[in-house]
Amino acid sequence: MTTSAPTINRPTSTQPPVAVVTGGARGIGLAVAKWFLAHGYRVAILDTEAATLKQTEQALNDATRVLALHCDVSVPAQVQTAINQVEQKFGRIDALVNNAGVAVFKPIGETTFEEFRYVLGTNLDGAFLCSQACIAVMKKNGSGSIVNIASISGLRASTLRVAYGTSKAAIIHLTKQQAVELGTIGIRANVVAPGPVDTEMSKLVHSVAIRADYYDTIPMNRYGTPEEIANAVGFLCSPEAAFINGQVLAVDGGFDASGVGIPTLRQNQDGSI
Repeated sequence: MTTSAPTINRPTSTQPPVAVVTGGARGIGLAVAKWFLAHGYRVAILDTEAATLKQTEQALNDATRVLALHCDVSVPAQVQTAINQVEQKFGRIDALVNNAGVAVFKPIGETTFEEFRYVLGTNLDGAFLCSQACIAVMKKNGSGSIVNIASISGLRASTLRVAYGTSKAAIIHLTKQQAVELGTIGIRANVVAPGPVDTEMSKLVHSVAIRADYYDTIPMNRYGTPEEIANAVGFLCSPEAAFINGQVLAVDGGFDASGVGIPTLRQNQDGSI
Protein backbone atom coordinates (compact mmCIF):
# COMPACT_ATOMS: atom_id res chain seq x y z
CA MET A 1 0.00 0.00 0.00
CA THR A 2 1.44 3.36 -0.98
CA THR A 3 0.66 6.75 0.46
CA SER A 4 0.81 9.99 -1.39
CA ALA A 5 3.16 12.74 -0.34
CA PRO A 6 1.60 15.50 1.78
CA THR A 7 0.43 18.58 -0.02
CA ILE A 8 2.49 21.66 0.81
CA ASN A 9 0.84 24.96 0.12
CA ARG A 10 3.20 27.34 -1.64
CA PRO A 11 2.58 30.61 -3.45
CA THR A 12 1.34 29.69 -6.91
CA SER A 13 1.37 33.14 -8.46
CA THR A 14 4.05 34.05 -10.96
CA GLN A 15 4.41 37.28 -9.01
CA PRO A 16 6.98 37.41 -6.18
CA PRO A 17 5.63 36.67 -2.69
CA VAL A 18 4.65 39.48 -0.33
CA ALA A 19 5.60 39.99 3.32
CA VAL A 20 4.10 42.44 5.79
CA VAL A 21 6.42 43.53 8.61
CA THR A 22 5.11 45.65 11.46
CA GLY A 23 7.52 47.87 13.34
CA GLY A 24 9.69 47.55 10.27
CA ALA A 25 11.34 50.95 10.16
CA ARG A 26 14.29 50.05 12.38
CA GLY A 27 15.92 47.39 14.51
CA ILE A 28 14.75 43.81 14.20
CA GLY A 29 11.85 44.78 11.95
CA LEU A 30 14.12 46.46 9.43
CA ALA A 31 16.50 43.49 9.45
CA VAL A 32 13.52 41.21 8.74
CA ALA A 33 12.34 43.46 5.90
CA LYS A 34 15.83 43.38 4.39
CA TRP A 35 15.91 39.58 4.66
CA PHE A 36 12.68 39.33 2.69
CA LEU A 37 13.92 41.75 0.04
CA ALA A 38 17.16 39.79 -0.30
CA HIS A 39 15.12 36.64 -0.86
CA GLY A 40 12.90 37.98 -3.62
CA TYR A 41 9.89 39.19 -1.66
CA ARG A 42 7.96 42.39 -2.03
CA VAL A 43 7.62 44.00 1.39
CA ALA A 44 5.12 46.24 3.15
CA ILE A 45 6.58 48.00 6.18
CA LEU A 46 4.17 49.29 8.80
CA ASP A 47 5.41 51.64 11.50
CA THR A 48 4.04 54.34 13.76
CA GLU A 49 7.21 56.49 13.68
CA ALA A 50 6.60 58.56 10.58
CA ALA A 51 10.01 60.23 10.36
CA THR A 52 11.94 56.98 10.83
CA LEU A 53 9.66 55.23 8.35
CA LYS A 54 10.35 57.90 5.74
CA GLN A 55 14.10 57.57 6.25
CA THR A 56 13.88 53.80 5.88
CA GLU A 57 11.81 54.07 2.72
CA GLN A 58 14.35 56.44 1.21
CA ALA A 59 17.28 54.23 2.26
CA LEU A 60 15.74 51.10 0.74
CA ASN A 61 14.98 53.08 -2.43
CA ASP A 62 12.82 50.46 -4.11
CA ALA A 63 9.35 51.83 -4.86
CA THR A 64 8.43 48.77 -6.90
CA ARG A 65 9.02 46.27 -4.11
CA VAL A 66 8.66 48.35 -0.93
CA LEU A 67 5.48 49.90 0.45
CA ALA A 68 5.95 52.02 3.58
CA LEU A 69 2.76 52.68 5.53
CA HIS A 70 2.32 54.83 8.61
CA CYS A 71 0.14 52.77 10.93
CA ASP A 72 -0.58 52.37 14.64
CA VAL A 73 -1.21 48.63 14.91
CA SER A 74 -3.30 49.09 18.06
CA VAL A 75 -5.97 50.98 16.10
CA PRO A 76 -8.30 48.64 14.15
CA ALA A 77 -9.25 51.13 11.44
CA GLN A 78 -5.62 52.02 10.71
CA VAL A 79 -4.67 48.35 10.46
CA GLN A 80 -7.47 47.53 8.06
CA THR A 81 -6.70 50.55 5.90
CA ALA A 82 -3.01 49.59 5.74
CA ILE A 83 -3.67 45.97 4.80
CA ASN A 84 -6.17 47.08 2.17
CA GLN A 85 -3.40 49.21 0.66
CA VAL A 86 -1.01 46.26 0.70
CA GLU A 87 -3.49 44.07 -1.17
CA GLN A 88 -4.27 46.86 -3.61
CA LYS A 89 -0.60 47.37 -4.48
CA PHE A 90 0.73 43.81 -4.36
CA GLY A 91 -2.39 41.65 -4.82
CA ARG A 92 -1.52 39.07 -2.16
CA ILE A 93 0.06 38.50 1.25
CA ASP A 94 2.21 35.44 1.91
CA ALA A 95 3.90 36.29 5.21
CA LEU A 96 3.10 38.47 8.20
CA VAL A 97 5.68 39.31 10.85
CA ASN A 98 4.12 40.90 13.94
CA ASN A 99 7.17 42.70 15.24
CA ALA A 100 5.81 46.07 16.43
CA GLY A 101 6.35 46.43 20.14
CA VAL A 102 6.70 48.89 22.99
CA ALA A 103 7.85 48.53 26.58
CA VAL A 104 7.42 50.16 29.97
CA PHE A 105 9.93 49.03 32.59
CA LYS A 106 8.53 49.68 36.07
CA PRO A 107 7.79 47.71 39.24
CA ILE A 108 4.33 46.14 39.40
CA GLY A 109 3.12 48.57 42.02
CA GLU A 110 4.22 51.60 39.99
CA THR A 111 2.93 50.50 36.57
CA THR A 112 -0.28 52.37 35.86
CA PHE A 113 -3.24 50.74 34.19
CA GLU A 114 -2.79 53.14 31.27
CA GLU A 115 0.83 52.01 30.85
CA PHE A 116 -0.19 48.36 31.11
CA ARG A 117 -2.85 48.81 28.44
CA TYR A 118 -0.48 50.82 26.24
CA VAL A 119 1.98 47.92 26.14
CA LEU A 120 -0.66 45.25 25.61
CA GLY A 121 -2.44 47.45 23.07
CA THR A 122 0.57 47.47 20.75
CA ASN A 123 2.24 44.17 21.53
CA LEU A 124 -0.81 41.91 21.82
CA ASP A 125 -3.79 43.74 20.32
CA GLY A 126 -1.62 44.80 17.39
CA ALA A 127 -0.62 41.22 16.61
CA PHE A 128 -4.27 40.13 16.84
CA LEU A 129 -5.54 42.93 14.59
CA CYS A 130 -2.83 42.59 11.94
CA SER A 131 -3.29 38.83 11.86
CA GLN A 132 -7.03 39.11 11.37
CA ALA A 133 -6.62 41.56 8.52
CA CYS A 134 -3.87 39.57 6.78
CA ILE A 135 -5.56 36.20 7.22
CA ALA A 136 -8.47 37.39 5.11
CA VAL A 137 -6.03 38.04 2.25
CA MET A 138 -3.95 34.88 2.79
CA LYS A 139 -7.07 32.70 2.65
CA LYS A 140 -7.62 33.74 -0.97
CA ASN A 141 -4.36 31.96 -1.84
CA GLY A 142 -4.85 29.04 0.55
CA SER A 143 -1.46 29.56 2.17
CA GLY A 144 0.54 31.87 4.37
CA SER A 145 2.87 32.16 7.32
CA ILE A 146 2.59 34.26 10.45
CA VAL A 147 5.59 34.83 12.69
CA ASN A 148 4.93 36.66 15.93
CA ILE A 149 7.92 38.25 17.64
CA ALA A 150 7.65 37.53 21.34
CA SER A 151 10.63 37.70 23.69
CA ILE A 152 12.55 35.60 26.11
CA SER A 153 10.58 37.70 28.63
CA GLY A 154 7.51 35.75 27.54
CA LEU A 155 9.17 32.48 28.56
CA ARG A 156 10.87 33.48 31.80
CA ALA A 157 10.06 36.28 34.21
CA SER A 158 12.40 39.09 35.15
CA THR A 159 12.14 42.33 37.04
CA LEU A 160 10.28 45.43 35.85
CA ARG A 161 8.49 43.60 33.02
CA VAL A 162 4.96 43.08 34.30
CA ALA A 163 3.44 44.67 31.18
CA TYR A 164 6.06 43.69 28.61
CA GLY A 165 6.56 40.11 29.80
CA THR A 166 2.82 39.52 30.15
CA SER A 167 2.20 40.79 26.62
CA LYS A 168 4.88 38.54 25.18
CA ALA A 169 3.64 35.47 27.05
CA ALA A 170 0.17 36.18 25.69
CA ILE A 171 1.56 36.44 22.16
CA ILE A 172 2.98 32.93 22.51
CA HIS A 173 -0.44 31.52 23.35
CA LEU A 174 -2.11 33.62 20.65
CA THR A 175 0.26 31.97 18.19
CA LYS A 176 -0.74 28.50 19.32
CA GLN A 177 -4.40 29.42 18.85
CA GLN A 178 -3.58 30.65 15.37
CA ALA A 179 -1.63 27.51 14.54
CA VAL A 180 -4.49 25.22 15.56
CA GLU A 181 -7.24 27.14 13.80
CA LEU A 182 -5.41 28.32 10.70
CA GLY A 183 -3.29 25.26 10.00
CA THR A 184 -6.40 23.59 8.60
CA ILE A 185 -6.51 26.17 5.82
CA GLY A 186 -2.81 26.21 5.00
CA ILE A 187 -1.71 29.14 7.17
CA ARG A 188 1.08 28.43 9.66
CA ALA A 189 1.86 30.44 12.79
CA ASN A 190 5.05 30.36 14.85
CA VAL A 191 6.91 32.46 17.40
CA VAL A 192 10.44 33.79 17.49
CA ALA A 193 11.44 34.72 21.04
CA PRO A 194 14.61 36.80 20.91
CA GLY A 195 16.94 37.10 23.83
CA PRO A 196 18.91 40.35 24.26
CA VAL A 197 19.63 41.84 20.85
CA ASP A 198 22.02 44.64 19.96
CA THR A 199 19.58 47.27 18.72
CA GLU A 200 19.49 51.01 19.21
CA MET A 201 16.67 50.53 21.72
CA SER A 202 18.64 48.06 23.83
CA LYS A 203 21.64 50.38 23.84
CA LEU A 204 19.42 53.09 25.31
CA VAL A 205 17.79 51.03 28.06
CA HIS A 206 20.50 48.49 28.96
CA SER A 207 23.13 50.00 31.22
CA VAL A 208 26.67 48.63 31.42
CA ALA A 209 25.68 46.73 34.56
CA ILE A 210 22.62 45.20 32.91
CA ARG A 211 24.64 44.14 29.88
CA ALA A 212 27.18 42.50 32.19
CA ASP A 213 24.33 40.63 33.93
CA TYR A 214 23.10 39.35 30.58
CA TYR A 215 26.59 38.25 29.56
CA ASP A 216 26.82 36.33 32.82
CA THR A 217 23.62 34.43 32.00
CA ILE A 218 23.98 33.84 28.25
CA PRO A 219 26.23 30.83 27.56
CA MET A 220 27.42 32.39 24.29
CA ASN A 221 28.48 35.49 26.25
CA ARG A 222 27.08 38.10 23.86
CA TYR A 223 23.94 39.76 22.56
CA GLY A 224 22.34 38.60 19.34
CA THR A 225 22.16 40.71 16.20
CA PRO A 226 19.03 41.83 14.35
CA GLU A 227 20.22 39.83 11.35
CA GLU A 228 20.31 36.62 13.41
CA ILE A 229 16.70 37.16 14.44
CA ALA A 230 15.77 37.92 10.83
CA ASN A 231 17.35 34.66 9.65
CA ALA A 232 15.14 32.71 12.05
CA VAL A 233 12.04 34.61 10.97
CA GLY A 234 12.83 34.11 7.32
CA PHE A 235 13.33 30.38 7.78
CA LEU A 236 9.95 30.00 9.50
CA CYS A 237 8.27 31.81 6.61
CA SER A 238 10.03 29.73 3.98
CA PRO A 239 8.90 26.50 2.27
CA GLU A 240 11.70 24.73 4.16
CA ALA A 241 9.60 25.19 7.32
CA ALA A 242 6.40 23.94 5.69
CA PHE A 243 5.60 21.45 8.50
CA ILE A 244 6.54 23.72 11.40
CA ASN A 245 3.43 25.13 13.05
CA GLY A 246 2.66 26.41 16.53
CA GLN A 247 6.27 26.38 17.71
CA VAL A 248 8.34 28.77 19.81
CA LEU A 249 11.91 29.31 18.63
CA ALA A 250 14.06 31.06 21.22
CA VAL A 251 16.91 32.85 19.47
CA ASP A 252 18.82 33.70 22.60
CA GLY A 253 22.29 32.17 22.72
CA GLY A 254 21.09 29.68 25.33
CA PHE A 255 19.70 32.29 27.73
CA ASP A 256 16.42 30.47 28.38
CA ALA A 257 18.23 27.20 28.99
CA SER A 258 20.73 28.59 31.48
CA GLY A 259 20.66 28.75 35.26
CA VAL A 260 23.23 29.96 37.75
CA GLY A 261 26.96 29.43 37.59
CA ILE A 262 27.89 30.45 34.04
CA PRO A 263 30.66 32.90 35.13
CA THR A 264 32.19 30.29 37.44
CA LEU A 265 32.08 27.69 34.68
CA ARG A 266 33.88 30.03 32.30
CA GLN A 267 36.51 30.80 34.91
CA ASN A 268 37.16 27.11 35.49
CA GLN A 269 37.41 26.47 31.77
CA ASP A 270 39.76 29.20 30.64
CA GLY A 271 40.77 31.20 33.68
CA SER A 272 38.71 34.24 32.74
CA ILE A 273 35.14 35.42 32.91
